[in-house]
Formats: sequence, C-alpha cells, structure tokens
Amino acid sequence: MAEINLQEIHDLLISIAHEAGRMQMSATPSYLDSGTKKNSADLVTETDQAVELMVSTKLRTAYPSYSFIGEETYAPGQTLTDAPTFIVDPIDGTTNFVHAFPAFCISLGFVVKKAPSVGVIYNPYLDEMYTAIKGKGAFLSRGGEENIRLPLKKNPEPLKDLSTCLIGAEWGSDRSGGNFELKCKVFAKLAASKEDGGAMVHSIRCMGSAALNLAAVAAGQQDVFWEGGCWAWDVAAGWCILSEAGGIMASGNPGDWDPKIDGRKYLAVRGAPSGQKEIVEEIWGIIGEGRLEYES
Repeated sequence: MAEINLQEIHDLLISIAHEAGRMQMSATPSYLDSGTKKNSADLVTETDQAVELMVSTKLRTAYPSYSFIGEETYAPGQTLTDAPTFIVDPIDGTTNFVHAFPAFCISLGFVVKKAPSVGVIYNPYLDEMYTAIKGKGAFLSRGGEENIRLPLKKNPEPLKDLSTCLIGAEWGSDRSGGNFELKCKVFAKLAASKEDGGAMVHSIRCMGSAALNLAAVAAGQQDVFWEGGCWAWDVAAGWCILSEAGGIMASGNPGDWDPKIDGRKYLAVRGAPSGQKEIVEEIWGIIGEGRLEYES
C-alpha cells in the first residue's frame, strides 16, 4: 500500500464535514421506527442515514482500498482491523439534533493500525470545527476564522484533585442493569460533598455527544470525560484531537492504561503539566470494584 497522506485525508474530511453540516442544518428531523433503537433517548433520523451515505460515497470514491465503519451501516460482528479505516458518526448527539439543542456534530475519524491518526469534529449549529493530524497538533476554527491551537489556554493549570474538576459524563440510552447502577453510584460520589464521602467536583456536564465531550476536554473546557457504552465512531475523531492537545485516554474501568478504540469504556483527561495520572487513579478509586460491562 502506498504511503498514507494524512494531510490530504484531513483536508477531505474537513470538506465533507462542511457538506454534512449544511445537510444537518437544512433538515427537518423525523423519527424512523427501524426496530433497532431502544427508546426515545436513542433516536435515529433520516438525516443520519442521508449524511452517512454522502460521507461513505465520497470516502470510498477517494480511497477505495480503505475500510469504512459508520454508525448507521454498522453490522453486528463487524470488527476493526489494522487496515486504514474511516470511522464515522454522521450525527453524534442525535437526541440533541431532534430537539434543536445546539450540541450535535459530525465525527470523522481515520485510524491506522487501530491508532487515531486524523480527527475532524464539526458542530454546524455553532460553526465550530475541531481538527487534528497525528504529530501535528489539534486546532479549533470558529466561523471560518483562523485556526486556534488547542488547548485554548497556552499554559494550562496542573490538575490537583477532582474537587477542582469539571467532569463530563453521560447517562446513555441503556438505563437498566449493572451499568446503569454503576453510573448512578459514580455520579453520586463525584457530586457529593467530601463530608459525605464524595469528591465534590465543581460540577458534572451531560453534553449529549461523546465527540463534543472529547473536544471540550481537548480544548481544556472540561477536565475529564468518563464514559461507558459509546462506540468507536463516537470517539475515534475526538481521541486524535485529545491526544494532539496533550490529553490522555485511559479506560473507563480501573487498571487499564491502554484502552482499545473499540473497547466502549473511556476516561479522557485534559492536557496538563502534572496531575493527569493522579486524576485517573482518583476516578478509578471512586469506581472501586465495579466494572462497566459493554460488549465490543
């Protein structure tokens, strides 16, 4: 296989993201009863499918030898290999999109040997484009203005402990069983006062989009994002942007410093001169003996 031109791929993904954004902003969301979605918190729209068809057509035309994994066309049992692969979520934050809540985006990731190598996240409602190429840094462009290098602060503060942190976390669409019970326990311990055995974090944010949560951590607007249950297409682009902004990704379950991109359990921490490892271990301590159990 010829040498992979990451800059060329990055530029194409930006062009595709703009087109997808126009499709999202001009669409009237409508519900589809596909029989595959569990409840009102896990919606699929005609726009999801139309955007993914546009994206897959353009990428397969430009790079016919590369693999493609998309949320709307994913088949159970489909696995991520070492092959160069586009990993795409046409609308991350579909529930937000349906409600016109301004936190939805297209997430376009490219991985090589399962390593995030290019990431593009575009929120068309706010006209914010997050981009990264492995080894070349991460950037934010607002309203077509010149790229701002991430993180937004030139000299991010050290991470001290969870009481100084703004945390991103999501309920998810499957709100039953052991995973839901563990999330409730962890959320409560993060929020509770120290007198009651909690971490007393600054606050917890539920943005409704894993990709935008990761972008916020990369930008330094959130300190941490803990998640279980999302998929590779939710995190592939954001993982690259996070890493290039100096952030780290550990597993959402304790003890794993080398999570898989399709492992479905994630713990992202912003870039900082010190304290990243300690924050991860503090959250793992709150999780304790519990485990998020999601099948890949």
